[in-house]
Amino acid sequence: MRRIALAIGLALALVAAPAAAAAPPPPDAGEVAVPAGLTGREVSFPGNGGLTLHGTVLSPAKAAPGRPGMVLVHGAGTGTPRAKLMGEAVEFARRGMSVLVYDKRSEGYSLFHRSYAQLAGDALGAVAALRSQPGVDPAKVGVWGLSEGGWVAPLAAARSRDVAFVVVVGANALPPLRQQTWATAAGLRKAGVAGSLVDRTEPNLYRVIADGGMFPEPWYDPRPTLAAVRQPVLAVWGVHDLLTPPEETPPIFARALQEGGNRHYTFRFYAGADHAAHLTPDGGVTRLPALAPGYADLVGSWVREVVSGRPPLATTSGPAPEQATPTVPVERPALWESAPVQGTVLLLLIVAFAAYPVTALVRRLRGRRGAALPAAPRVLSAAGLVAVLGSFTFLFYLLMTGGKLAAPGPVLLGRPVIWLALQALALTAVAASVRTVPAWRRAGTRGERARLGLLLAGGAAFLPWSLYWGLLLP
Repeated sequence: MRRIALAIGLALALVAAPAAAAAPPPPDAGEVAVPAGLTGREVSFPGNGGLTLHGTVLSPAKAAPGRPGMVLVHGAGTGTPRAKLMGEAVEFARRGMSVLVYDKRSEGYSLFHRSYAQLAGDALGAVAALRSQPGVDPAKVGVWGLSEGGWVAPLAAARSRDVAFVVVVGANALPPLRQQTWATAAGLRKAGVAGSLVDRTEPNLYRVIADGGMFPEPWYDPRPTLAAVRQPVLAVWGVHDLLTPPEETPPIFARALQEGGNRHYTFRFYAGADHAAHLTPDGGVTRLPALAPGYADLVGSWVREVVSGRPPLATTSGPAPEQATPTVPVERPALWESAPVQGTVLLLLIVAFAAYPVTALVRRLRGRRGAALPAAPRVLSAAGLVAVLGSFTFLFYLLMTGGKLAAPGPVLLGRPVIWLALQALALTAVAASVRTVPAWRRAGTRGERARLGLLLAGGAAFLPWSLYWGLLLP
C-alpha cells in the first residue's frame, strides 16, 4: 500500500507542477526598458470583447513622419508579457518602424481553451491603437505573428483592410492538432526516442485529449483564411524548425494564397535558425537571444517596399529546410477510442487493480485474515495499477512540460528509461494475470472468488488497453 500511495502521490505532483507553471504573470511583468536610440510610449486599447490590453510602442528617436507601423502578435501562452518579444520589437523599430508589442490576454485564454478569432480581435484593437499614434501613417500599419500568431495575424488581415501587410514567422498551414503531434514527436526523436511511444502512444493521446475538449481548436483549417488574405505576405522559417513542419508548410501556404488570387508573397528560410528565426546552436533545441543574421533587415526593407506600393511578387529564397519526418493526419477518434470511453476504461482499470489491496487492508483493520494467497495477485494489482497511473502521468508530463520540445529524460535503447520501466511493468501485469487464474479457481470462499475475479477482469481489460497505448509494443 505504501508503494501504491507513493506512485499516486508522484502522479499528482507531476500533473500539478505544469499547471502551476502556467499561472499568469504578475501585473508589472509587461514593463520594459527602452534602449538608447528609441522612444517608448505606453498605450492601452480595447481588445476583443472590450478587454483592456496594455502595450508599448517603440519608435526611432528621430523618426520621420508618415512612417510605417507593425503590431507584434505573440505565439502560444497565457498572458505572455510584451517583454517576450521585445528583442524583435527593438530590432524592427531600429529599421524605421513604430512597433506595438502588447501583453497577451489571459482572460478567455488558457491551456485548454482559446479562440483564434478572439485573438485576431485583440490584434485588430492593437492595429487601431497604432494607427492613431503620432507620426504613424495609418495606411501603412501591418501585423507580425509568431507561431500561433501565424494563424492569428492572417485572420486579422482577412477581417480588416486596415491591415496593410502581414509578416509571419514559424507559421503553420496545417490544423493545430496535426502540427502539435508532429512537433512533440519531432522533439522526442531529437532526444533519441523511437518506437511505439512516438509512433502510436503520443498521437493516440492527442486524439483523446482533443476529443475530450482539452485541446483548443484542434481541427482548425487555416487555408480558407489564407485564401482570403489580399495583403502582401512575408513568411519566414528557420531551417531547424522543430515546432512547425518547415518543409510541408510553405507549399500549402503558397497554394492557399494563390487560390485567393494573392501573388504578393515572399518566403525566406534562414540557416542556423529555429522556429522563431533565432539562432540555434543545436538544430533547434536551444534558442539563442540573437535573431538570424539578415532577418530584421529583410523585414525592414520588405515593409518599406510594400508601403511604397511595390510589393514583391511570389519569391522563395534561402536554404532548404530540414524536416526529418512527414506529418501524419490526425483523424477524429472512433467511438470505442473516444475520450468518454477511454476515461471509463481507465477508471475501471484503476478500480479493478486498487480494489484488491484496499479490501485486504479493510480485512486487516477488522482483524480478519484469509488464507494465504500466492504472490501473483499481489503482483498483478501493484504492477497493473502503477503501469496505468504511471503511463498517463509520464505522458501528460511530456505533453505539458515538453509541449514545444519534449523532454523525456534519460533514453536507453531508443526509449525513455521511465517508459521502459512502465513497459516492463505492463509485461509483468500480463504474466501475473495468467498466474492469477489458478488462484481464482482454487478460491475457497465466494467473497475471495469475487475479489480475484474483479482483479482478473482488470487484467483481461489491461491487455488490449496496453496494446492500444503502446505499452506492449516495441
